[in-house]
Amino acid sequence: MIETERLQLHSMDEAHLDGLVAMNADPEVMAHFPAALSPTESEAQLRRMQAHQKNNGFGYRALIRKSDSVFLGFAGLGYPGYETPFSPCVEIGWRLRRSAWGEGYAYEAAQACLDHGFGPLGLSEIVSFTTIGNTRSQNLMRRLGMISDPTENFEHPMLVIGHPLSWHVLYRLHRP
Repeated sequence: MIETERLQLHSMDEAHLDGLVAMNADPEVMAHFPAALSPTESEAQLRRMQAHQKNNGFGYRALIRKSDSVFLGFAGLGYPGYETPFSPCVEIGWRLRRSAWGEGYAYEAAQACLDHGFGPLGLSEIVSFTTIGNTRSQNLMRRLGMISDPTENFEHPMLVIGHPLSWHVLYRLHRP
């Protein structure tokens, strides 16, 4: 477990499935993805997260608010499950339920994940990417010290070329 001032970051397990399903079904939370996820798709996502953690010793973790033990979303590090123009890489990502937006939880969790990645995991670089229109996530990436180079923008390999969400911006952060 990783702990911050206000959060505990736990390995994803069955106790987090209902919160994951509800979050992934919210059209606003999923606005920068092709579609909201069904309960079956969210369960499959949970299984992939669990397998990644088991196979690699790190992964996406449930964000639990310490004050009331509420599931707020997830954040963590992972290997993308597809080839990118910058593979191999370790990506940092996050997704929070709408009621947790604007409270600084994403930054707090992401910073803890970066510290874990550059510290105990010994990574030399961590990347993050999102759709060009996802300014909230891009602002967080910049706040974390990540840097983008517009020449590295790319079309996401899991989306059809020309899809409205296909173009992504890549951010990088090297070990301090």
